[in-house]
Amino acid sequence: MFLLSLLPIFIILVLIIFAVVVVSKSKEGGESVIRHLYVYLVLFATLMMVIGGGISIFMATADLVSPPSYYQTFTDFKMMREGEKIEGQPPVQLTDEQLRAEYEQMKEDDKEIQRNNAKNQIIKSLGFIIIPLPIFIYFNTLRKKTVES
Repeated sequence: MFLLSLLPIFIILVLIIFAVVVVSKSKEGGESVIRHLYVYLVLFATLMMVIGGGISIFMATADLVSPPSYYQTFTDFKMMREGEKIEGQPPVQLTDEQLRAEYEQMKEDDKEIQRNNAKNQIIKSLGFIIIPLPIFIYFNTLRKKTVES
């Protein structure tokens, strides 16, 4: 697990060493190679952000369409409610119909909370698409201009 956390650092070090070797052997000048490397790294990072945002939107939409459906059973809910004691007050005895109504209300409230969380996640995930996408498009046109010239 620890080695897995060091993997991104290792990849960055390999890229830096590769860039230094290429720059030292390059005849056209190191600045051009570093500029190309920078453009490709920005393109890669922004593309990964857009893909991650798209995946997150898909997952949140799935939660919105079909929310997770694990709920406490009515028996567990009934035992929990009967076990609650408020200090200084006599215990309240509820009928099965009242308990069933509270249980159904709890389930509806939980579904609504999950829907709201999914909508919130969709909005957050749109930021991972809307913000890096113009940067990706700009650097991609910059890359095309440098390749053509």
